[in-house]
Amino acid sequence: MAPPMFRELCLLLALPILARGQVGDLPITTSNATALLPTFSLPELPYSYDALEPSISKEIMTLHHSKHHQAYVTNLNAALSTSIDSLTRGDLVGYSSQLSAIRFNGGGHINHALFWQNLSPPSSSDSSPDAAPKLQVALEATWGSLEDFQKDFTTALLGIQGSGWGWLVREKGTGLLRILTLANQEAVVQGDTPILGVDMWEHAYYLQYLNGKAAYVQNIWKVINWTTCEARYVGETEDVFADLRSVIG
Repeated sequence: MAPPMFRELCLLLALPILARGQVGDLPITTSNATALLPTFSLPELPYSYDALEPSISKEIMTLHHSKHHQAYVTNLNAALSTSIDSLTRGDLVGYSSQLSAIRFNGGGHINHALFWQNLSPPSSSDSSPDAAPKLQVALEATWGSLEDFQKDFTTALLGIQGSGWGWLVREKGTGLLRILTLANQEAVVQGDTPILGVDMWEHAYYLQYLNGKAAYVQNIWKVINWTTCEARYVGETEDVFADLRSVIG
């Protein structure tokens, strides 16, 4: 069963309530239905804005987190509120018109929350691949070496056309590792366990690297939080999203 991130964002939050036609003993109204929706908030970073320098500048981190990520959160909350308002009025067209905004901004919120957690100051022991011994064994079994994995992952990242994300995931069912890329703000919510994600939107690097995204990718390897990657690899998919839910809502 896929992690219920988007169901929580729309279906589980709205449709079961509306199907009953009431909230407790009260008939459904916009005000009491909206009151049951969560208000998502911007998670605090586990490090300061300048902690990832020189790989990622303080200026980029400040804008990326406080402006871009905040915009996804703000727009997600607005789309959820509008959708529940439409449903309580029986306006299926109005509700449907918000689904793409919920998917896009919800994905942006999920992706960034995962991304911040898999970064670490370069001076931290978390930034050493030695912090992920079991994952290293699996990477070597799949790609031959950590270096060969990094080369393939880098190639996948640089091959993204336009905006998107690159992910190392553990496949549901097989447990095998694979690299995938997703366009725009599509989120890894279909059963695979996200282990490592890299943001390839221009706002993640342009102020510092201009159009030199290859240099951005080269340097981001210096600030990967391998401790987080190890925990995601050895844990269950539900654990990753349970941790995520504790910081995004």
